[in-house]
Amino acid sequence: MNTRNKRAVQHRPETLAKREEILKVAALMFGEKGTSNTTLQDIAGQVGMTHAGVLHYFGSKKGLLLEVLKYRDNQDVADLEGKRMPGGLDAFRHLIKTAEENMKRSGIVQTYLILSSESVTEGNLGKDYFFSRYSCLRAELSEALGKVLVGEQGSLSDSDRTAIEDAVAGILAAMDGLQLQWLLDPEHVNLARASRFIIETAVSAVIDPHENCLDRNR
Repeated sequence: MNTRNKRAVQHRPETLAKREEILKVAALMFGEKGTSNTTLQDIAGQVGMTHAGVLHYFGSKKGLLLEVLKYRDNQDVADLEGKRMPGGLDAFRHLIKTAEENMKRSGIVQTYLILSSESVTEGNLGKDYFFSRYSCLRAELSEALGKVLVGEQGSLSDSDRTAIEDAVAGILAAMDGLQLQWLLDPEHVNLARASRFIIETAVSAVIDPHENCLDRNR
């Protein structure tokens, strides 16, 4: 089969439908059982395929895991206007809602943390995905917070832009770190509540900065 015919087969409606079915099932099974306790054979059995059939669509288990993360990203905004993260303060409310939803899908959170940590190694399959994901999130959240600040004071100074960049990077880093702590010790770490605290604190520090308590008694 030549390249053009192979591409046509990959984009047939029935092929796309089967691919989405696999992703739905995989997302559910990884979410409930985690990555190490879910095999491609398990997933194949749920969608009426063979192990080789699933490999035909995704190449490897790691390839499927990455596609599940992309699928989850799309599903998280599927019901939002324009199928993208909202603007302004709603963007940060969306992050809080995502943290709440993540408490119901520990396996997917585990998958995300494992693959994101591995992505820093040279030549890793997930490097481009995570680089792009963080870059896009930082850009979207910086734009959202910048528009709020412009609405408050009319323009942005260089120090405002720096504060926005630092706040956004800090929020994303804190959310990832909280996910790790929550997976290790869910009894003592409430992912949704702690994420809300970090997000509200960081956003408030940019919009309405106040005294830095750590500067006291220096």
